[in-house]
Amino acid sequence: LQPVESGGGLVQPGGSLRLSCTASGFTLRYYTISWFRQAPGKEREAVLCISPAGNTTLYKNSVKGRFTMSRDSAKNTVWLQMNRLQSEDTAVYYCAVRHYHLCSDDRPNYPYWGQGTQVTVSS
Repeated sequence: LQPVESGGGLVQPGGSLRLSCTASGFTLRYYTISWFRQAPGKEREAVLCISPAGNTTLYKNSVKGRFTMSRDSAKNTVWLQMNRLQSEDTAVYYCAVRHYHLCSDDRPNYPYWGQGTQVTVSS
């Protein structure tokens, strides 16, 4: 069970990116999915989470109103839409998957992690 992220890159402040998380071998809509991020020199932190019921939980207040998380079951993909990006959003973004139907911001609760995708916000 291996999540795979894509969609990262270099973007100017104020720009947008959309990250995707896919997986082969299991159906994402049955799992709780979270996006974490890790900036240089900082701990990995939870950003947003979506449960199998489609409920989202925001963990990082600084992205409120700018980032949204959604799921496309037909494509077996979870999205992280990031708008009005700021330099502080620069980090490696990870998709994490857990079996339980409740969101969590605790990293040990997620047994499955993607390799991460780099997001750099810079002019």
